[in-house]
Amino acid sequence: MTASHSDSLVVLFGATAGAYGAKLGSDERELILLVWQVVDLHSKKVGTLHKSLVKADNLDLSDQCREASGLTPEGLGKAEPLDRVLQQFSQLVSSDLKVLGRSSYTLCSDGQLLIRQVLHPETSKKNFLLSDCFYSFYDLRKEFHACYPSSAAVKDQTIKTMAEYLGLGTDEAEEDFGVWQVKTMVAIIFSMLSESCNHVFTEPETVKYKYETGPCSKSETVDSETVIRARGLPWQSSDQDIARFFKGLNIAKGGVALCLNAQGRRNGEALVRFVSSEQRDLALERHKHHMGSRYIEVYKATGEEFLKIAGGTSNEVAQFLSKENQVIIRMRGLPFTATQEDVLGFLGPECPVTGGKDGLLFVKYPDGRPTGDAFVLFSCEEYAQNALKKHKEILGKRYIELFRSTAAEVQQVLNRYMSTPLIPTLPTPIIPVIPPPYTIATGSIRDCVRLRGLPYTAGIDDILEFMGDATADIKPHGVHMVLNQQGRPSGDAFIQMKSADKAFMVAQKCHKKMMKDRYVEVFQCSGEEMNFVLMGGTLNRSGLSPPPCLSPPAYAAFQTAAVIPAEAALYQPPALLPTTRTPQASAAAPPTVTYYPAQAAQLYMNYTAYYPSPPVSPTTVGYIAAPPGAVAAAATATHTPILPQPGALVRMQGLPYNTGMKEILSFFQGYQYAPDDYNGLIQLSDQARSVLQAPKEWVCL
Repeated sequence: MTASHSDSLVVLFGATAGAYGAKLGSDERELILLVWQVVDLHSKKVGTLHKSLVKADNLDLSDQCREASGLTPEGLGKAEPLDRVLQQFSQLVSSDLKVLGRSSYTLCSDGQLLIRQVLHPETSKKNFLLSDCFYSFYDLRKEFHACYPSSAAVKDQTIKTMAEYLGLGTDEAEEDFGVWQVKTMVAIIFSMLSESCNHVFTEPETVKYKYETGPCSKSETVDSETVIRARGLPWQSSDQDIARFFKGLNIAKGGVALCLNAQGRRNGEALVRFVSSEQRDLALERHKHHMGSRYIEVYKATGEEFLKIAGGTSNEVAQFLSKENQVIIRMRGLPFTATQEDVLGFLGPECPVTGGKDGLLFVKYPDGRPTGDAFVLFSCEEYAQNALKKHKEILGKRYIELFRSTAAEVQQVLNRYMSTPLIPTLPTPIIPVIPPPYTIATGSIRDCVRLRGLPYTAGIDDILEFMGDATADIKPHGVHMVLNQQGRPSGDAFIQMKSADKAFMVAQKCHKKMMKDRYVEVFQCSGEEMNFVLMGGTLNRSGLSPPPCLSPPAYAAFQTAAVIPAEAALYQPPALLPTTRTPQASAAAPPTVTYYPAQAAQLYMNYTAYYPSPPVSPTTVGYIAAPPGAVAAAATATHTPILPQPGALVRMQGLPYNTGMKEILSFFQGYQYAPDDYNGLIQLSDQARSVLQAPKEWVCL
């Protein structure tokens, strides 16, 4: 019988220098063996069986490989490299087809791993192209199960189990490694082509030639079984780089969504959507494979997470992204007065924009103010490369940054800016949030430790078990998990110890100790350094970098009374705010309760256009649902209020750069404010004060 796509099959088998069988390709080891034979589907004749060794760059063979194949590094050292072997493959197949009187063929392999997980990734890394025949192939396991439905499930099939099901009496020990596999596969195919089965090969597996960009709507349904999260990506990597990392697997159209941090910059993570759960499962096998010199972690994700990053509802964005197969460039730092003509003039005639003005999309705030960002479409790679050469050239009085971008990034940036809260009045229900009666320490005493490299599944119990006997020296409520912008564990945690000596002993004892399958680094640090990181700053070998935000100032940092954000005061119903701020009223006021409307809580936790995710520790933060009567009960409780006295927080944006305290106080003339307490809710170090008091934006009480 003939196949609808070709009149011959090329039965192909291969092996790598590492794992064998179900784990083939999962360890990034190179191909060392190819065996193949042509099968004429008309006459049921076969061509010559060919076996070629492949010289790998790394000839260190695993024990499993040595045992299964019988190959040695010495023998492989005399072989040809992969590109030469693939050239010989094409030539020998063409010669065999000519002898059989055939002209076309389709590959047939035992499963999908050889094609998708070995050949495509390896050739992509070595920068040479595979011929077209490697983009279409038959999976013998699927074809066998379709022909014999009562056989084992596809994932449980092997060449040996298929042969045993058919009663083929072949002895693996009598043949060379690879030769037995190909001969047995040919025998299985002939059984399927017999008159009793009359099987027809009609639907080959396909490998996409390239990744297709495109928009994604929030109304789409995304199967959670098709989405993964990739971590550890180089910050400059594009969607095409990620597609290349997953070469051989079929990514859905517009299925790469690069994640941005609180400042709108890429954070080294991406969500990738594949066309099927089978492809997603193969992608998970690339956990800790390398992109350049970096290893990439691959984890399961959900469709909801993907839509949150990549989905959009704006008709303007949908129209902008409706032009398919375009290269998207992001421009950052544009003057606020820049027009479409200014941008087109900046890019010049050497990189024409697709559709002229229609190929430009300016990012704006909900009130129409420009953000300084824009996206540009180019019809080809050449024009995009010409545009990227203008990176940091001057437009007006500002230098402009240009980066490769994606459709998902366009949606994500627009979603973030368009969701900026304009201090709305939110209705009830209200949730009382009772601040805890303790504070987080500050200062330069190194009585804290930082745990870095925690498994993302690690919880408080895992950390306590990891620290062993040292848990007795942890301060009450002293374990703080650090979350990323998506509210997920970042792999870091801080622990407050009872003394600097205890912190030193823990760092010495637990550094690089294993937790699950990862080693964890443990460093001694100070409370001030811990608080900087919890607020969103960074602490690394280059030193301490302050948090990139100006507010909210009441994260669990410096010396705060609680880690609940002080911006909750913005959303308090007017009835809960006092009408005056006289000392007498403050003295007579009962202990206050901070009320956080449910919608406001959700808005704050989801809003990351400016702020890092609040640091959360299960021992320090509680969002307490309010049953009937809970408000009255909370009002009589004794606790430390978030605000040192009744009041409200106001944030000012868009101030002139030369604005001083005198101008701000004059602006609020006629209103009561705290003249001696404009630093507000927290005691600040000099470095932190410089962050919160920077020009252009002030936080006032």
